[in-house]
Amino acid sequence: MRLFFYLGIVMLYSFFKIRRSNVFGILYFLALMTSSCGNNGSDNKEHLSIQTKDSIQLWIDEGRDNETNNKKREESLEKAHEAAIGERNDSIRTKYFSKISLGYLNLNDSSKFRNTNIKTIYLASKIGDTIALAEAHWDLAYFFSRMAVRDSAYYFFSLAHEEFSDSGDNFLAARMLYNMAVEQGRAKDYTGSEINTIRAIELLTPLKKYKELYNSYNNLGSITKELGEYDSSIEYYKKALAYAEKLDNSNTISNLLQNNIGNVYKERGLFSEAISYYKKVLVDNNLKLIYPGDYASALDNMAYSEFKLGNSSKALNKFREALKIRDSIKDLTGISRSNFNLAEYYLARGDTATALEYALRAKRFAELSSNNQRLLETLALITKLDPRHATSYTQEYIALNDSLQRAERHIRNKFARIRFETDEVVAQNELLARQRQLWIGIAAGLLLLALATFIIIDQRAKNQKLRFQQQQQEANNEIFNLMLSQKQKVEEGKQSEQKRISEELHDGVLGEMNGARMVLLGLNNKSDTDAVAMRSQAIAKLQEVQEEIRTISHELNDAAYQKFHNFIISIQELLQSVGATASLQHNFAYDKDTDWDNLTADIKINLYRIVQECLMNCLKHAQAQNVSLEFNATGKELLISIRDDGKGFDTKKGKKGIGHKNIKSRVEKLDGSWEVSSAPGKGTKVNIHIPYYKPKSEAGVKSITSGMLHKV
Repeated sequence: MRLFFYLGIVMLYSFFKIRRSNVFGILYFLALMTSSCGNNGSDNKEHLSIQTKDSIQLWIDEGRDNETNNKKREESLEKAHEAAIGERNDSIRTKYFSKISLGYLNLNDSSKFRNTNIKTIYLASKIGDTIALAEAHWDLAYFFSRMAVRDSAYYFFSLAHEEFSDSGDNFLAARMLYNMAVEQGRAKDYTGSEINTIRAIELLTPLKKYKELYNSYNNLGSITKELGEYDSSIEYYKKALAYAEKLDNSNTISNLLQNNIGNVYKERGLFSEAISYYKKVLVDNNLKLIYPGDYASALDNMAYSEFKLGNSSKALNKFREALKIRDSIKDLTGISRSNFNLAEYYLARGDTATALEYALRAKRFAELSSNNQRLLETLALITKLDPRHATSYTQEYIALNDSLQRAERHIRNKFARIRFETDEVVAQNELLARQRQLWIGIAAGLLLLALATFIIIDQRAKNQKLRFQQQQQEANNEIFNLMLSQKQKVEEGKQSEQKRISEELHDGVLGEMNGARMVLLGLNNKSDTDAVAMRSQAIAKLQEVQEEIRTISHELNDAAYQKFHNFIISIQELLQSVGATASLQHNFAYDKDTDWDNLTADIKINLYRIVQECLMNCLKHAQAQNVSLEFNATGKELLISIRDDGKGFDTKKGKKGIGHKNIKSRVEKLDGSWEVSSAPGKGTKVNIHIPYYKPKSEAGVKSITSGMLHKV
């Protein structure tokens, strides 16, 4: 009853086409329930201690050993099954169940085979083990084949074929095609069988699998013989014979093929040619010992051919010998065949009573062996031998023939439906694969488009930012230059005014004073005492004024012609502004021999901003009271040093803010370098090195010019 329960579930699965994982999940649960019920209520066996893998494999090997008695084999498989249930690894457990189910199949224990097979299929589907799933479907197909359930056998062979194909195992995929073809041939779906056999051959030929190629061509020979294509049948048998000669047991296999070729000639009525092939089979003395059934078949076929040629005496002895061999090995199908041939033999001799006796025996053994084709032939013969009951036998013949035709049509339709559904599934899978590829392509395209858009926008933003920075730099340079230019103009105005005053004092006032002095000197010729005293006093006063004006003139003239440093003034004003705001004491020293105004605008604006940023750091972070700034220059570089007495910091751990990054950026723009030395409580010192080539000194020129300007 348990077997029929499983079969019913499997048929529902095939009919409704529910998802395989869901169905076998239900079957797995039912199998567990059934196995627990069948174990005398021992629900805790799953929790028993797990045996070692070597022990499980040993029990499996014992259970599959054909030389061991069945009881011992069953006990070993049961131990392996109990231990395998406790295995936590689904992959290993699947392999155990697969081997155990095959062991139960070889023992003909249908119930336990189905139980473990269902578990195997469920676990293999769950973990995605295609090979284990294919092997489990193969075992299930073989199980249905032995039970002569052709459509179910074909269906599970087809599932195994798909799974082996998906895993890339062409050899096993070809074997499944051959098994499918055999099931189709047994159900008289000869065309479908021929198609699948050829597909199997196409896969096997490049692999040089001679045994499987022999089986495939042998099957093609049998199919084409049933279709009446005798020439093709002989050709296929001869190809099978060529592959059989490459096998180890080539003699035995060749003999079987000779028998098949003889059957083709016998079907065509060429009995003499058939006998020549049967003789090749029967000459092998070992065949009778090793394969008595095949020997009896060849002997019976030869007897039938001799009987048809009129050699009745020789034929009768061979018929009886073949029947005796078949009876000894309990070959029910062969016994039915031998009795049928003897019935024909005695009918031809006119002994209808004996012929009827053999015909009835043939009918009985045909029924026992479920050989419906032989049963039909026997019923047709009996209607000739038993006229009194001919109507009854005829009705039985018609009913059986109709039922067989309906069953064959039904099975062929099932085969066609399975092929159609399989092709439909394949087509759907291909469509889904194409759709998946299309969606992947679209997604990839959209991703690339989004990435390209992001890169373009980001690049534009960077370019815009760079342009903005360049414009800002240019604006800063322009502002700084304007500021310097404005200061320069102011200073030039001051210098011009100083020069003008100096010239006025020197050329105008002094000239007049000199004239007055000369007049007064002229009055000195008067001799009266008062005139002399007044003149002397006036002259002395004029001399004092003259000397005072001369002194002022020289001082103003020196200020007018002395070179003034506007960049240095800007730095000084910056120090004064910051110092006044935050009460920061400052000290500024610079190299007076360097023409600081001759620096490029880029250097001046960046140095100005760097000093400004460092002063801000002194106020915001260092909390310094004093700061010292030095500007020095060599022939190759400018050396800028800024030191404060603030609280300092650890340069290795200190967080680098935006000010630090700005200083670094400005120094790098000038191709310079910088370093910061500091320690907690010891202040901070920043040294900056800027590439620079010092122009020739104009100090000598300045001193000469200054001397000339001061000369009266």
